[in-house]
Amino acid sequence: MRLSLYALSAPTADMALAGCRYHVGMRLLGNILWLILGGLFLAAGWAVIGLVLCVTIVGIPLGVQAFKMAGLTLTPFGKTVVYGGGVGSVLVNIVWFVLAGVWMAIGYVCAGLLNCITIIGIPFGIQSFKMAKLALWPFGSQIYSL
Repeated sequence: MRLSLYALSAPTADMALAGCRYHVGMRLLGNILWLILGGLFLAAGWAVIGLVLCVTIVGIPLGVQAFKMAGLTLTPFGKTVVYGGGVGSVLVNIVWFVLAGVWMAIGYVCAGLLNCITIIGIPFGIQSFKMAKLALWPFGSQIYSL
């Protein structure tokens, strides 16, 4: 039996499956730690804000964005945000940016910087920066699971 160097170094399906399990396990661990360390309360706060905004007809679009933030805040690991939308979402995002987005983003950036002080907190800081960007520009964006 002859083995080539390529056969020894080529990734196998077992190696790919083990890598997938590693990433799923790390996402799960990150989300559990995130929930314990305050993510659950923050997501509940976003949900309450969404409910209050949805009471009025004018506030429904803002409430939908609050629910979007609640969903990302609940389990941020393993999710990505894709930004898009047309002219209408750009105009509403400008109003959102001036009224609320910049203040929310500043809070998330400060939390992200504090998390990044330690090596263990860097993944949590990265998630805070992801949420800061969504807080600045939520209209027209979509959240997808990886």
